[in-house]
Amino acid sequence: MTNSSSRSATWHTIADIERDTGLSKDTLRVWERRYGFPDPERDALGERCYTDAQLTRLRHIRRLIDAGHRPGQVVPLPPEALLQLNTQAAPGRIQMRSSRAPATASLPAASEELLAWMQMLQRYDARSLRHALTHMLQARGLTRLVLEGVAPMNELVGDAWLAGRLAVHQEHLYSEIVQTVLRQAISQVTQARPLGAPRVLLTTLPGEEHGLGLLMAECFLALEGCETVPLGVQTPLTDIVNAVSVSGAHIVALSFTATQNPRDVLGSLDQLRSRLLPEVAIWTGGRCPALMRVPRGQARSPAVFQHLARLQDIATAVAAWRSRVPPDH
Repeated sequence: MTNSSSRSATWHTIADIERDTGLSKDTLRVWERRYGFPDPERDALGERCYTDAQLTRLRHIRRLIDAGHRPGQVVPLPPEALLQLNTQAAPGRIQMRSSRAPATASLPAASEELLAWMQMLQRYDARSLRHALTHMLQARGLTRLVLEGVAPMNELVGDAWLAGRLAVHQEHLYSEIVQTVLRQAISQVTQARPLGAPRVLLTTLPGEEHGLGLLMAECFLALEGCETVPLGVQTPLTDIVNAVSVSGAHIVALSFTATQNPRDVLGSLDQLRSRLLPEVAIWTGGRCPALMRVPRGQARSPAVFQHLARLQDIATAVAAWRSRVPPDH
């Protein structure tokens, strides 16, 4: 192997892998020790170097984990076995995909409308895609835009990226367009109606850089008339606690993807719970296995957090919170 300054473009550093797949460096190292994959080469300086084949395999593993599979189920599998797994499987279940069925055949997203959106993205037609999202917003409302447009489109984009039909920068372009449209929609909703309790602080913990789920949740909170305090992603625990104190937030809403280490997630939630006042609730969302094992709409015992498995659960959770707390809280 040559050093990093002259390495062939077919080799990728661990930082390259992290940026491309969203898998943290710590996660990659743990999998290397625990499962024997990835199995990187070393350059002249002893730094890890990954092949294109390993990057492709890690992309597929990431999508499978996002679909609810556990790392121990999929990381050790050879590439040919991974390709037979359904990235749209229900959490905790492995389903085999027919070799003759297209990857998006079972998705409600595979409609003519959303496939047209995909074509816009593939040809970098940002203006048309933004217009299409805005048209759906105006015609069907914010709830249906998120549930019938953005959510299934996220799946289509993820599958296309996995299959190599979209580059990373195209996926980033999609995220930027969606964020622009949703933020504008939230602004319109909040200007059109008075906002009140609960005041919800939204963020992710360090190591979790994906914030689109948070923004989708913020849409539903805005529709319920909640005040929101969006902090973006990767906020340290100390900063979350300070922000809650200063802002007077009643609830901390956190999003976790399936690639987060379950032990770290639960440990961080325990720490956060111990540092917040008892009356400040913690709501979680996402597909981290540790959260998915919590019954929908129920709090963990002891009551550390409440997991909302679906965006639609937000309205029920807000109503329940308001029923327990005096209106002038």
